[in-house]
Amino acid sequence: MLHRLSIRDIVLIDKLNIDFKNGLCVLTGETGAGKSILLDSLGLALGARADSGLVRHGSPKGSVSAEFDLPANHPFWDILAEADIEREEDTLVLRRVVNADGRSRAYINDQPVSVSLLKQAGAALVEIHGQFDTQGLMNPATHRGLLDIFGNLGKLAAQTKTAFKDWKKVEKERIEAEAALEKARADEEYLRHVVEELTQLAPQEGEEADLAAQRQKMMHGEKLLDGMKQAHGELSNHKGVETMLRNALRHLERIAEKAEGSLNEVIETLDKASEYTSQGIQLLERASNDVDLDPRHLEAIEERLFALRGAARKHDVPVTELPGLKDRFEAQLNAVEAGDSALQDLRAQEIEKRTAYITIAEKLGAERRKTAQGLDKAVNHELGPLKLGGATFGTTLQKLEQADWNETGCDRIAFEISTNPGAPLGPIAKVASGGELSRFMLALKVVLAQADPIPTLVFDEVDAGIGGATAAAVGDRLGKLAEEVQVLVVTHSPQVGARGNHHLRVSKSESNGSVTSTIRALSDDERTEEIARMISGEHVTTEARAAADTLLNAV
Repeated sequence: MLHRLSIRDIVLIDKLNIDFKNGLCVLTGETGAGKSILLDSLGLALGARADSGLVRHGSPKGSVSAEFDLPANHPFWDILAEADIEREEDTLVLRRVVNADGRSRAYINDQPVSVSLLKQAGAALVEIHGQFDTQGLMNPATHRGLLDIFGNLGKLAAQTKTAFKDWKKVEKERIEAEAALEKARADEEYLRHVVEELTQLAPQEGEEADLAAQRQKMMHGEKLLDGMKQAHGELSNHKGVETMLRNALRHLERIAEKAEGSLNEVIETLDKASEYTSQGIQLLERASNDVDLDPRHLEAIEERLFALRGAARKHDVPVTELPGLKDRFEAQLNAVEAGDSALQDLRAQEIEKRTAYITIAEKLGAERRKTAQGLDKAVNHELGPLKLGGATFGTTLQKLEQADWNETGCDRIAFEISTNPGAPLGPIAKVASGGELSRFMLALKVVLAQADPIPTLVFDEVDAGIGGATAAAVGDRLGKLAEEVQVLVVTHSPQVGARGNHHLRVSKSESNGSVTSTIRALSDDERTEEIARMISGEHVTTEARAAADTLLNAV
């Protein structure tokens, strides 16, 4: 419930802290005393549009804080969790600061938030009804949710939402698969031609680098062979390096015993040199024999290399990716061939998901129709005491065309009324007059009080245009509603004022040329005097006081 409202420098209010209690709280006061300022201030804290005109003249800024006490399991806490705002026990504070230039800042539990989030939070905590209100229950967009809450259909509605999303997901996959298959079929002839070309080309991993190396070697073959021949000649001319090393070794080996080991390392080194020289000559001869000077072979290598690079340019890929490219094109061809089968599977899944949605949506629709009968009966039962006995309330459910089916089901739901016997039902906001509209809202709220999670309701002059027994009936129904939720009502009706559990009076005073509005709770004696004023006007009579006592004692 709304626990406290703190207002600073808003219009005629300088500094004001108002404590609220549970039950029915009535706010009274003379016309122009500032009751509308109180509602404007509350609306500001709940995310209503900010305006520079709300800031008290001469002040740089104004602010409003609304403090709420909520049960731990209230659905509002989910909004806070989704916004990643810290929770402080079960206390919640919405705050709005408005600068004199009209700019504003919003806070929840002293954490800066967007005005849209503040408005979302406010809508979950307080519902304000004016005489010509077109929001809340007057907005058809809210009717489906209220009907589901009244009938405890949340689980079934959630299942319908899931089934719809599942159906649309598969439908999207089927549409995408059809488009992909159509495109693939259009490219099928080209794909087959490319695969055939790449199959004939048969590119191999690392082939380009190997061919390029061979080509480079063959292009310099004559120079390579000439150099190797000269090297071979140097190694083999006259007696040859190998022969000279062997001869040197024989000379040293003959005198090695006399050298007392000093030649051992020399002999070992020359022996290895002789061996390596022999191996080198053999490798050089083998390399010379491997030099390919056949121009036809070079031409074949160049043709193969150019063919690979030409194919790579054609498909705009490196030569190294040609083997994988062939595999990808073959996979696309296979997809075309398998596409019909996969598409048929998706179509079957889509039919299955659509059927599942229709089944659960029709079940939900049937439950909603049964719930609507109970809701209509309950609301119509409330109309008589509110002096709307000739009026009728009805919930209409209209089947939607398939194109309009959605996650909420297959029906369009609206609350409608008729204010005269035999007249057709029509939209609440269009059919009812101002006074009737307020009473219809009150009847709906009484019926939906236990189902609707909004903990605080505010009625601004719900009794406008009525009096006597009708006003008393409105007061009784407000009292009944206040047994379930916190109700704040701004009223000029003594019958309604006397019905309150708590009474606040708004007054205006002038000091040093400055006008200030104040609000304070009334004692029992003060309350009697206020009800008497509401009965008789500015001059309170003894008869008015007696009538006020009668009204208060009758509650």
